[in-house]
Amino acid sequence: MTGAGRGPLRFTARRLRSVADALRRAGAALLLTAEVALGLGLGVGLAIAPSAWAHESGERQLDTELAQWERTGYNEPHEALKALQTLRNSRAEAGHPDHLLRIDYTIGRVQAIAGDMEEARRWADQLEQRDGGRPLALLLRAEVQDRSGQPVKAGELAQQALSQLEPGCPQESAPLQIGPRCDWRSTYTALRIVARAQGARGEPASAEVRLLRALDLAQSAADTYATLIVMSQLATNAQDMDQPAQAQHWMNQALQLAQGDVGATVRMRIVESSMAALRNDTKAQLALLEDGLRLAAHTTARREVASMQASLADAYMHTHQPARAAMLARQALPVVQEFGDQKLERTLRHNLSVSLVLLRQFDAARREINRVIELARGDNDAVRRILQLRELGEAYAAVNQPREALRLYHEERTLSAETAQRKRESALRQLGQKYDSEARQRDLELARRQQALQSQELTNRRLAQYVGVGLAVLLGMSVVLMGVMLMRVRDTNKRLKANQSLLRAQSERDPLTELANRRHFLAVMEREAGDAFHGALLMIDIDHFKQVNDRHGHAAGDMVIREISRRISAAVRSDDLVVRWGGEEFLVFAPSVAPSALQHLAERILAGVGSQPVPIPDGQLRVTASIGYAHFPLAPAHLPQHWEQAVNWADMALYTAKSQGRNRAHGIEAVQADDAQALSRVETDFEAACSRGLVRLQTLLGPEEAVPQPSCA
Repeated sequence: MTGAGRGPLRFTARRLRSVADALRRAGAALLLTAEVALGLGLGVGLAIAPSAWAHESGERQLDTELAQWERTGYNEPHEALKALQTLRNSRAEAGHPDHLLRIDYTIGRVQAIAGDMEEARRWADQLEQRDGGRPLALLLRAEVQDRSGQPVKAGELAQQALSQLEPGCPQESAPLQIGPRCDWRSTYTALRIVARAQGARGEPASAEVRLLRALDLAQSAADTYATLIVMSQLATNAQDMDQPAQAQHWMNQALQLAQGDVGATVRMRIVESSMAALRNDTKAQLALLEDGLRLAAHTTARREVASMQASLADAYMHTHQPARAAMLARQALPVVQEFGDQKLERTLRHNLSVSLVLLRQFDAARREINRVIELARGDNDAVRRILQLRELGEAYAAVNQPREALRLYHEERTLSAETAQRKRESALRQLGQKYDSEARQRDLELARRQQALQSQELTNRRLAQYVGVGLAVLLGMSVVLMGVMLMRVRDTNKRLKANQSLLRAQSERDPLTELANRRHFLAVMEREAGDAFHGALLMIDIDHFKQVNDRHGHAAGDMVIREISRRISAAVRSDDLVVRWGGEEFLVFAPSVAPSALQHLAERILAGVGSQPVPIPDGQLRVTASIGYAHFPLAPAHLPQHWEQAVNWADMALYTAKSQGRNRAHGIEAVQADDAQALSRVETDFEAACSRGLVRLQTLLGPEEAVPQPSCA
């Protein structure tokens, strides 16, 4: 997409303009530019005002100078701010109010880069009060939010700025021709911030549209550094969309542009390492980070060194080297705090908290976890939070802390379900818009046909004045045409209703397994269950599924999920409902199974899943599952419960099965609770209730497991 429309004409024009810029300083630019315009057929006259050239040259020079000081300010903010203040004084004496707006915005942005958010907000307030300064004020506030680790809020502000900035820039011309009314660099910055917000909300396809627009602007302005930065962001976004070939394409182009620029190369190493981490290529990730750290250590780029240390800490944490990870995180924290980079500080403190958990330093870990929560207050980046909860939960499970691991597991699953629901609703809205558009097109076609019919009727009336017989014939034809049209309208309405029914059915069906999804189960519960749930629930989780994805790839993981869903469906009865609950979890609702037959149903599912290996492209893979099940209302008191509580009981039984070694099923036979309050207390602390004998569990072993004693702990 970025290469479209960039033919020899644009290349030649750009080269000749650069020559014209050089000659202009010697006084010969006017003649050469006129000859270029005539030679390219642009229709520009020879009488070009010298003041226009001077203005254009001054704008380009200011843009280049501001971009350079902005980049310097990343590591040396005091030097950059001093130079920018000198530049501001000189432009104020020369009387350039539009230049002062851009200089003041850059000063505020360097303040934000340096971590002085209060000073950056003060500059934003000043810009707000000046003519033409509102979009820059909004953009500066967006920058403050983004660097404070609030990407979604930043995206909302940047979108407001973009609505005022972008109309001045060319939209669809190829190639883009940036004119004097286009503040391309501010528009470029706003587009990138909006794209980051869309990525944080789990909308990488929308983010790609914004990034490609930013790339067009950077390339049209011939700014190499801005081009390679947005290319690296496109690479990361393509990786999020599971498009590794496209991600590598963008990364290769960015690396080619970064050659000879040590600072840019260091930034590219950080992006490359993050992409390697997403591919689970730990060896490449460590090599890239260590090479980037070596390059950055020979420069004054303290922030790049801290970024590398942060990324290495993350890599060591995931390769079971918590001591090295904690050491690097502590080394990087002072530099990150000095520059007020809250986004990177959150990442560092999270990695440090996970490492401290693995080192069994639980009090220190809790302090870091609380600090991460404080830094993230008000942030809606659900994707980042889900990953942090998962990593913390796995760390607590690894050091045998089941209570904390279970709490984090439930919190992560709730947040994952909410995020998945938002994605489904977004997809449904898009489908609805598509079908609404088709319906409008059909309505327009029907209106055109009806208009044609009315014209024909008018013609028929004029002819009826001369030929009586013709009137009868034409009226008959009109009746036939009306009948045909009415039939077509009925057919159209039937197809529309069928499409709506199909859309509703598809929204309640999991596309990978063709099983019912959580949305369908919720609809069934709302229709049938209410506050007194009856029947049996079996919560099923594929054991060690993350290892399948890590070792064999996501394609093999999808094959395993499809095969396990088929085996579960084959093991249950015809009136049982099998639901893909999310990820590698399944839920079976057996409304009519007897309590005495529930154990046999669980045994069939265990045997069906684990008795035979699953064929994948790499060979045969042994897969087992853990199951938690119960029949409701719970014996012996048979107290009524809402269906959501029933799901939670089955889930707690599943977690007990997973904590005791997996490849087994734990069923709740009885719960000693005489009233709803007692039952709620057991549910609140299931583990303690098991220990006190208030809950009696039944244990079923999967294939190739030794017989244990039934237990909760």
